[in-house]
Amino acid sequence: MPERSTTLPDDLRADVQTLWDYHDMHHELRPADVGIGLGSHDLGVATFTAELFHAGMFPLIVFSGANAPTTIERFPRGEAIHYREHALELGVPDDAILIEPEARNTGDNITLTRALLESRGIEVRSAILISRPYQQRRAFTTCKKLWPEVDVICASRPLPLDEYIESIGDVDRVINMLVGDTQRITVYAERGFAIHQAIPIDVTKAYENLVQSGFTQRLL
Repeated sequence: MPERSTTLPDDLRADVQTLWDYHDMHHELRPADVGIGLGSHDLGVATFTAELFHAGMFPLIVFSGANAPTTIERFPRGEAIHYREHALELGVPDDAILIEPEARNTGDNITLTRALLESRGIEVRSAILISRPYQQRRAFTTCKKLWPEVDVICASRPLPLDEYIESIGDVDRVINMLVGDTQRITVYAERGFAIHQAIPIDVTKAYENLVQSGFTQRLL
């Protein structure tokens, strides 16, 4: 298998950076009732969730996620289970973690986590959604549609674009995911899965340029 590149090509940098910046909600962190770690291929989500817990940002964590084609090889027992194990290694106490191991998409993450907390009699007025950096906007729009009464903040491990690509180990994968998430902002709102979000002209142009460059693996 050829070695995957972690170097962002200069001719793509401006467009990739534009999408990267758009998906960051730039929310200011403040304490919340629960931190919800959204399952993915990125173990950094669990790392940052644990860091926020230790910083006193929330007293309870829910890790949500089953498997997807992009994660089953890395997390064969399920995203939430592997996230929990990683958080335990980072010193989060077992009684501060709940897992929701069935979610297969962001909508499931929200609805199944909400149902889990309600089944435990845990009242939630505010939540921090921790995700991959480029999933923030999609997580926000989905939560506002499916759990509108909760005060939601989005957060991700604070890495610059190049450092994030290095942490994932595959620049093409990151670009494909960025392009796919950009498409989903519009499509999921049209399908009633999320609230509408304005997409600036420069974001649309960057998206179109990257699609034309062949980054279509994660398009619907």
